[in-house]
Amino acid sequence: MSGTEVRVLVVEDDQVAADAHALYVDRVPGFTAVGAVHSLAEATRVLERTPVDLLLLDLGLPDGHGLRFARGLRAAGHPVDVIVVTSARDLAVVRESVSLGVVQYVLKPFAFPTLRERLLRYAEFRATAGEAAGQDDVDRAMAALRAPRPAELPKGLSAPTLDRVAVLLRAAPEGLTAAGAAEAAGISRITARRYLEHLVDTGRADRTPRYGQVGRPELHYRWLAAAGSVSKV
Repeated sequence: MSGTEVRVLVVEDDQVAADAHALYVDRVPGFTAVGAVHSLAEATRVLERTPVDLLLLDLGLPDGHGLRFARGLRAAGHPVDVIVVTSARDLAVVRESVSLGVVQYVLKPFAFPTLRERLLRYAEFRATAGEAAGQDDVDRAMAALRAPRPAELPKGLSAPTLDRVAVLLRAAPEGLTAAGAAEAAGISRITARRYLEHLVDTGRADRTPRYGQVGRPELHYRWLAAAGSVSKV
C-alpha cells in the first residue's frame, strides 16, 4: 500500500453493502479499504490498532448511532474524517452531520460513480496545503467538497417515480418484468420499462431475457446488490 493512499474503513451493518462499498473504495485511485466492519465496537477496535484516514459511516448500527460515534471521536481529538453513507433523509440529521464536520453525506442506494465522485472531491480537498493568499483560495478549497449538481434525468422521467420503481425493484429478489413494475407502481408498461432501462443504463440494475413456451422472451430486471441494499438508517 502506498504511503500516499487514503486509508478507508467501511462501517456498515449490512454485510453485502459493506463488501460492495469496500470494493468501490478499492476501485478509486489513491484510496484503499483497510476493512469493513458491522458495528461501532468493531470500528473502535480497528481505529485503536490501524491507521485510518476516512470512515464511510452508516448511521443505524446495531450498537448505536453513527453520529454519536462521530461526536465521540471529535471529543477525543481523533483526526479521522467522516463520510456518512446512509438511507436517512431527515435534514435535521444532515445539519447535525455538518456541525460535526462530516465531509460528505451520501444517500443509499448509490452506484459506483457517485461514491467515486465524492472520494475524488475529498482527495482534492485533502491535498490543499499551505496558507491561503486570500478569500479566493479559501473558497476554492471549500468548493472541492461541494458535490456537483445531480445529472438531469432523461426527458420524460421524474425523480419521484424513479425512486418508486427503484424501491420496488430492490424489494423483488427474483426481479420484475416491465409489466410487473407497471402494475406495482401504478404506471404504464411502456413508462415502467423506460425507468427500468434507465436503472440498467446507470449501473443499478441488470436485465436478462427469460424464455417461455411460445413468443418472444420476456425481459426480467433485477437490482444489482453492489449498487446498494435496503437497510435501516
